[in-house]
Amino acid sequence: MASKIKAGLVLFVAVVVIGIIEFVKADPAIMSGYNPMEICIENCAQCKKMLGSWFDGPLCAESCIRHRGKFMPDCEDFASIAPFLTKI
Repeated sequence: MASKIKAGLVLFVAVVVIGIIEFVKADPAIMSGYNPMEICIENCAQCKKMLGSWFDGPLCAESCIRHRGKFMPDCEDFASIAPFLTKI
């Protein structure tokens, strides 16, 4: 009987320790209020600063809002910013 209680206690402690380890490995962005739409709009502003009048910043921001931040523009990736490039 004592061995069953001891085995149960060991199992309980193991589950708690594994749970704590998994909690520690959690994504810190979730803990700090990660907002993909905010980051998307910040990326649009960064691309506008880098590319100037060649880049349509308001159109990029509207796209971020419309897609709720799921589409992230990357200023160095032509495919992601191609819809926002203008012909001056």
